[in-house]
Amino acid sequence: MPMPNAFKRGDLVEWHSEAGRVRGVIVKKLVSNVRVKGYVHHASNAEPQYVIKSVKTDHVAIHKGSALRHARAKKR
Repeated sequence: MPMPNAFKRGDLVEWHSEAGRVRGVIVKKLVSNVRVKGYVHHASNAEPQYVIKSVKTDHVAIHKGSALRHARAKKR
């Protein structure tokens, strides 16, 4: 049974940052440790991390699933 916070590539998600709420699209699911800019992001099958591209700024971030929640697309 999938976890309630299970995300997949292409999902629109949001999280809180120092600048406020940020929205982005999941680009990749990480299931093994990865080093980015000298910092090791610890990930596993049991606790994956996600590479997310911000919708507004194109900034790329990596977060655990517990920090994310699904977001609804804004109506135009």
